[in-house]
Amino acid sequence: MESREKAASPPRTSKSRKGLLSPALSSRGGEEENISQRRTQDIVTPLLSVKELSSVAEREEWARRYREIRAFSEELAKPLQAEDCVIQSMPDASPAKWHLAHTSWFFETFILRPGLANYHESDPHNSYLFNSYYNAVGPMHCRARRGMISRPTLEETYRYREQVDAAMMSFFEGATEDRWRELKSAVVLGLNHEQQHQELFLTDIKHMLAQNPLHPVYAHASEEEPTAVAPMSWRSFNEGIYWIGHESVRKEMTSSPRTTKSRKGLLSPALSSRGGEGETPSDGNDFAFDNEGPRHRVFLDRFELASRLVTNGEYLEFIKDSGYERAEFWLSLGWSAVHDQKWRAPLYWEQQGGEWFGFTLSGLRKIDLSEPVCHVSYFEADAYARWAGARLPTEAEWEAASANIRPTGNFVEEKLLHPRPLVSEQPGELAQMFGDVWEWTRSSYAPYPRYEPAKGAIGEYNGKFMCNQYVLRGGSCATSQSHIRNTYRNFFPPDKRWQFMGIRLAKDVL
Repeated sequence: MESREKAASPPRTSKSRKGLLSPALSSRGGEEENISQRRTQDIVTPLLSVKELSSVAEREEWARRYREIRAFSEELAKPLQAEDCVIQSMPDASPAKWHLAHTSWFFETFILRPGLANYHESDPHNSYLFNSYYNAVGPMHCRARRGMISRPTLEETYRYREQVDAAMMSFFEGATEDRWRELKSAVVLGLNHEQQHQELFLTDIKHMLAQNPLHPVYAHASEEEPTAVAPMSWRSFNEGIYWIGHESVRKEMTSSPRTTKSRKGLLSPALSSRGGEGETPSDGNDFAFDNEGPRHRVFLDRFELASRLVTNGEYLEFIKDSGYERAEFWLSLGWSAVHDQKWRAPLYWEQQGGEWFGFTLSGLRKIDLSEPVCHVSYFEADAYARWAGARLPTEAEWEAASANIRPTGNFVEEKLLHPRPLVSEQPGELAQMFGDVWEWTRSSYAPYPRYEPAKGAIGEYNGKFMCNQYVLRGGSCATSQSHIRNTYRNFFPPDKRWQFMGIRLAKDVL
């Protein structure tokens, strides 16, 4: 599919904003330089005060970050044909074209309309077509029928992105200081929102391609020989009072942009893994979604956490032991899902000639027993844990255990787009806490104490979904490393499997 890149990537230019857009945004078929090597276009200003110069530098940095993130969305679309971009494989997923348009709609709705004088929408229908769930903004197209939106075309969608990008550069350059301060948090939220949709873009594309009996390849990757994985061990954590949640949720939701060049101090706030309060390092990288706070204390009994993720090989033993046929391991709703949806293995697994294969973004591959198991629901993760004589961790346990671990691992920047086996681990340390797969916890997605959603449409971002879902932690191979932190709360209903979801075990210590 990579050889057909041009079909989904028509040449583009941006005449009206020449010089303000980086090659990543102004040329779909032009320069091929690496995103990380692109430099921010300086914003030319007259003589300014120290305070004003600080604001200009801040805007330049956010403009650079904006271009980088927006460019990566389009880079993810390059391997696709135009036909790939319009298919909706199930109601939970969205077409690639919709993701590209919706993320642009977000900036248009929450920054450009209120923040840029004389801004004109390219098409008033976009607000209806590409609004996801913001009732305060207005009506929206049915989610399950997004695949029916053949118009606007893919090329028109890219032109929509160009218009929004050009207007955002005008906003960065020309917004008054008061307006910039008013809307800066919405800019940062929009960038993190786009990173979320980049992961959804990949998981939705994977689900769509998996429905094709030809097993199409999104991105080629070499298959490595299976490696031996060290036996699972356990790390113990003492009982005590732990601080949970992100400090900044009680403050302004944004500060300076985050990069992956330096990971020092990104764990804020820190927690002691042996009980009690820990230090609170700060380097200004304090963005968090509202559902990550307020910071609060919890009491945890002594517990143990597995040193690594559950592997395909270990999960296969559960399958061989008739795990999908034994009701004693399953929650009632989970047992119903097993029968209603005919589950017999993780999503994308299939058996051929007595061997197990799995669909990946690089096509159909033989299951590597040493890789972390992935694409399992909460019901499956919980059933496996019961079978293994353990349980899933609570999200507070997971956060306490990860407090002093830097968020490094197999993220989307690695371009593997698939969990990888654990190569090595330090005795007594927790491995694979970040990246590879989102880790199910046994915690229902609910508000923290004193949580209050923001006023207006932005308040619909997280709070109204705090029902009938479970929390996942740690990020995956499709998550951006600059997007994740140990307080991050992902959430999905317990029967969903199409995200990169996996298992880490926990135990009570009596």
